[in-house]
Amino acid sequence: MIEKTTRMNYLFDFYQALLTSKQRNYMELYYLEDYSLGEISELYQVSRQAVYDNIKRTENMLESYEDKLRLYDKYLKQASIIKQLEMEITDKNLLSLIQQLKEID
Repeated sequence: MIEKTTRMNYLFDFYQALLTSKQRNYMELYYLEDYSLGEISELYQVSRQAVYDNIKRTENMLESYEDKLRLYDKYLKQASIIKQLEMEITDKNLLSLIQQLKEID
């Protein structure tokens, strides 16, 4: 479950601009604020099932965006390469440049 939550948080970070405000709010509350479905349903005065359906639909949309755009996959590959570079490089100037690259994101 933690892996799914982490993945959803990253996908949300990358693709949240493509979601409606309602989808963003539900995902923020559920994944970032750790609200339960019941708490979200009370807050928005809708059924628990409506919240669940909206979150599942949004998760599928985020996965669809990732299938097409691959932003999270590219991020993971970039982070892996940077980590390898940090382990191999001993020159402090180059390490400083790598740190600057990491801070761009």
